Amino acid sequence: MGAMKLVTFCVKGSQQRRLGAVLGDKVLDLSAATDGRLPTRMLDLIERSTDYLSLAREAVKAPRASALIPIIEVKLKAPLPDPPSLKDFFAFEAHAQAGAARRGEPLPAEWYELPAYYKGNHREVYGPEELIPWPSYTRRLDFECEIACVVGRKGRDLSPEQAASHIFGYMIFNDFSARDIQKKEMANRMGPAKSKDFANAFGPWLVTADEVDPHRDFSMSIRVNGNAWSEGFFRDQHWGFPLMISHVSQCEEIHPGDVFGSGTFYKGCGLDLDRWLKPGDSIELEVPALGTLRSVIGTPKEQRELNYRKSGTNPDNTIQPPERTAPPQGGPHGT
Repeated sequence: MGAMKLVTFCVKGSQQRRLGAVLGDKVLDLSAATDGRLPTRMLDLIERSTDYLSLAREAVKAPRASALIPIIEVKLKAPLPDPPSLKDFFAFEAHAQAGAARRGEPLPAEWYELPAYYKGNHREVYGPEELIPWPSYTRRLDFECEIACVVGRKGRDLSPEQAASHIFGYMIFNDFSARDIQKKEMANRMGPAKSKDFANAFGPWLVTADEVDPHRDFSMSIRVNGNAWSEGFFRDQHWGFPLMISHVSQCEEIHPGDVFGSGTFYKGCGLDLDRWLKPGDSIELEVPALGTLRSVIGTPKEQRELNYRKSGTNPDNTIQPPERTAPPQGGPHGT
């Protein structure tokens, strides 16, 4: 049996989320296959993985026919649609160096002292084949091809060796970015925030940590509208997940379901490539061991600039609303 592909799905026509495993061209409803002994929610499975994973593997090894659903009759959602938290790292040295070079700066020595991360919006989560909203306030929508690891157990003050055993599994992560807004946020030595918080895509499934080797198995490729844009390897990262998790856990507790993003490899985003998404594009991130995460880029209904300068003629110094302009007609242009 190959790696167990854990999914969250809805039967078409229903909004009820179920927990499943992909078996070829079918999805096994794990709760139905075990007479309710397994939960219907991925987070519940992760929180009790010590009890539940062996039961899930037994169900997959001898699937109950009545619990199998043709995959064409279901809608796959983000494998973990409700993570308790999201932290995204900056783990690839060549990508960090390229960003510093664009700013005309050397990569700071502090980059090598600790694995930096930002806290993402764990509520704006999208799954495979879903439409990604183009925010009204950006003209430079970008992607980042990443791996996300999911924490399986609570822990505090972990060593990297201890942290490795706290990883439940891995999934593909597309970290969508509004690059024009990110540039403004980072100029203030804050963020990213609004430049990232509008969309995080996970999927198509979650593979448990014991079934893959990140350094061996995670080759990464990017296609836009079927055309190859880039490829890279997860093994090129400077910071590994065990150390990143250990770092977060110092004087702080990590929890089951917490998601940690790797950051992208050099040329794993449009900013590094100077190639940009446009409305209607289809983008695919492929990691053979983890599947293919496909997203479709939406069209903004309007264009609004996030510029809250105080009015020089307003005696109350109230904030002016963002300026509205026409929606973009094509893709943004890089700098």
